[in-house]
Amino acid sequence: MKPATVPQIKKELQYRSTDELLELCLRLSRFKKENKELLTYLLFESQDESGYIESVKREIDEQLDAINTQSYYWIRKSIRKILRTIKKYIRYSLKKETEVELLLYFCVKLKNFSPTIKSDKTLQNILERQLLLISKTIKGLHEDLQYDFTLKLEEEGFI
Repeated sequence: MKPATVPQIKKELQYRSTDELLELCLRLSRFKKENKELLTYLLFESQDESGYIESVKREIDEQLDAINTQSYYWIRKSIRKILRTIKKYIRYSLKKETEVELLLYFCVKLKNFSPTIKSDKTLQNILERQLLLISKTIKGLHEDLQYDFTLKLEEEGFI
């Protein structure tokens, strides 16, 4: 079965009643965890973006604390998993400020991670790529936010 395009789906949804839309959303939420997470964000957390950011930061902290630090292999694997999770939460929000704030928080935590990432080139590359992404995203923000985030980057020693 070939899936319909987004414009086709949008057009079809316009002809559905409220009850049918509700049933479609509930049915969609049963299939994938990501669908349920996105609906949770849209319904409950999108009104309080700062609370959402804080909850994601807490989750990042929990995941960082749970990393197996026996070898750099496990550290790299865990860091990549945490980064995938962060990117997923950024996709839910679609706000550039949230993206910069979460990635900056991740970079600060990674920089201060123990054991140090300085002895592992892969982890250093991950940090550098995220810092480049942050810099690129900052350029698209309002001037005041650009200044604030650039100041944070300088305070953390990234610039």
